[in-house]
Amino acid sequence: MSSQTPAASQDFVDAPTQPETRGIEFVSASERHGRARDLFGVWAAPNVSVLNFTIGATMILLGLEIWQAVAVIVAANLLWVFPGLIAIAGPAAGTSGSVISRALYGVIGNKVIIAFTGWFISAVFLALNWLASSFMGADLLAQWGFDDPVLGPVIVTLVVSAITVLVAVYGHALIIRSYTAISAGLLVIFLAVTAFALPTVDWSYQAPVPLTGVPLWSAVTIGFTILASTPLSYINSPDIARYLPRETKPSHIIAATALGGALPGVFFTVVGALIATGLSAAAIDAGIESAILGLLPNWLGPLLVLGVVVNTIALNGMTTYTSSMALQSVGVPIRRIPSAIVVGAIGTALTLYLVMSTSLLDAVNLMLQFLVIVSGPAMAIFATDIILRRNGYDAIDLFDERRGGKYWYAGGWSIPGMTAVVTGGIATALCLSTDVWTGPIAELLGWVDLSVPVGMTVSALVYLGLSKAGFGRFDDARAESATQGAPAAAAASPAASSTESAA
Repeated sequence: MSSQTPAASQDFVDAPTQPETRGIEFVSASERHGRARDLFGVWAAPNVSVLNFTIGATMILLGLEIWQAVAVIVAANLLWVFPGLIAIAGPAAGTSGSVISRALYGVIGNKVIIAFTGWFISAVFLALNWLASSFMGADLLAQWGFDDPVLGPVIVTLVVSAITVLVAVYGHALIIRSYTAISAGLLVIFLAVTAFALPTVDWSYQAPVPLTGVPLWSAVTIGFTILASTPLSYINSPDIARYLPRETKPSHIIAATALGGALPGVFFTVVGALIATGLSAAAIDAGIESAILGLLPNWLGPLLVLGVVVNTIALNGMTTYTSSMALQSVGVPIRRIPSAIVVGAIGTALTLYLVMSTSLLDAVNLMLQFLVIVSGPAMAIFATDIILRRNGYDAIDLFDERRGGKYWYAGGWSIPGMTAVVTGGIATALCLSTDVWTGPIAELLGWVDLSVPVGMTVSALVYLGLSKAGFGRFDDARAESATQGAPAAAAASPAASSTESAA
């Protein structure tokens, strides 16, 4: 048994005024608290975001009419049901998603997947959100007379990233207790911005070159991919829900998570598309965030920048918090707080590189499209596994890293999981259409981007097929060799007993 065996002997404190020292360790029944509805504010706070304005403007740049852009935005945000679905695994297992996924990929295979997905996805979103606050903060500093084009964004990035890491250090309790209030404050600011920006909307807007046929489907599908990458990236949703009592209704967890992310996502992305109709393509290209600041009265501009900074801290604080546990789950001997600092340093470095080399619009669109190669298949496999197992995860099995354990599979690798994620990633790449890469299938279809539906479908079907064919076992008992060798300490621990009785 690994040293990470779930145990209740350590004294972990989940309070907003104290740094959270718990990492991937099991959350016993006595430590569970909260309600599913608390998750709504947690997921709403990161999604009341200026990035939604940016992505909404992209829909207009792609050549879509207003109604077409709205339809694509709504359709893509329906994918928030996936983070909601996989969130229910957190209370079932009492640990982080990066440990639960050992059931998907095997003990060793999971380390490879988490080392890549946990860090790649986290680094991309840390950088994209810090980049947004960096550019807008620098614009505000320029209005106040500090107009250094490099030093301004760098200073803002360093300050915001330091506060973000501090949020991650204090962890779960601070996030749960504060994010609902943050959501309310951000909503007021962004609604005020919307009120001042909407008079510029061209409600009779028509695309300069109306799209039909294959070009229209190309624009629609590329827009869908850009939008879909946000909900599909939240593979960390079990981490936030893991403190909930095990008996919390799964339907309530799914609804609170999905609606918390989708409602502000739809609303403010639509607003971004509407605002873009009253701006020139050159203004949008230069940065819709700067264009919006120019539409606001002097008193509201600083408030918007403050809102963007707070939103960035909220989103990246959650990302840094969950990714700090990913490093632990791959076996690196590091505590959660130092791990959070390492994650923050990597994200800061990538942000500083992007600040000096690209525009926000270019970075957002390109990185979000490539992100689905990883996030789409991973999300589909996790959701399929939850359905196959009926959410039947047990911490004792998940923390058993010994050869012959339930999730050791074939030499530490799960054939269904590893095959599905690789196959799904290849299928996604073949169907992806970006400015720097167009897969052969996408090119054959006239740059129609089917990467998300094809990649997720292929991953789910491969995983389901190989599992049902006997390469993965679900409702079986632990392998006999593992049962015979199970450490007495694990069987006797209070955490182990509460896990098994709950199961």
